[in-house]
Amino acid sequence: MNKRRFVVLDRDGTIIVERHYLSDPELVELIPGVAAGLRKLRGLGLGLAIVTNQSAIGRGYFDLARLEAIHQRMNDLLAAEQVKIDGIYVCPHTPDDHCQCRKPLPGMLEQASRELHFDPKECFVVGDKPCDVELGQQFGATTFLVRTGHGERFVAEGATADYVVADLSEAAQVIETILSRPATPLCQETAR
Repeated sequence: MNKRRFVVLDRDGTIIVERHYLSDPELVELIPGVAAGLRKLRGLGLGLAIVTNQSAIGRGYFDLARLEAIHQRMNDLLAAEQVKIDGIYVCPHTPDDHCQCRKPLPGMLEQASRELHFDPKECFVVGDKPCDVELGQQFGATTFLVRTGHGERFVAEGATADYVVADLSEAAQVIETILSRPATPLCQETAR
């Protein structure tokens, strides 16, 4: 593992505007403030990975080529804002497929950590649903529930994230504060 820490992000409702089974690349729209938040995270030296459940593929609503066009549009919008994503990981399965990659199961985060060489225990997981929070909690990661997308509903239902924030921009501010704290020594020498 390298020392670089990562922020693992949900896509819909966290980075881009939530649209039920988004299938049209032209409808991809960044949530206001997202680009500034992602730039701040990059500026802190953090890597950025997206993990997203996309059951519309498994349901046959559209294919992987269409999903790639959606991601290309999102990456183009982010690039215009000077933001680069290190990796995008997708679960194309439906809940009935019983795969190991659909959040909150660990498959996508495990794959991202292997391929991008980071410790999942040391990452920050940000999303708008309990499955995002639960994914991070499995690894002992620091979790954030954003109030964008579906987040407000889950806040009202008693979300259990480490931090509940308005949006990705606020999550970036909190992460900056966390990273600025001095490291706690594992043990201290006793006086002789």
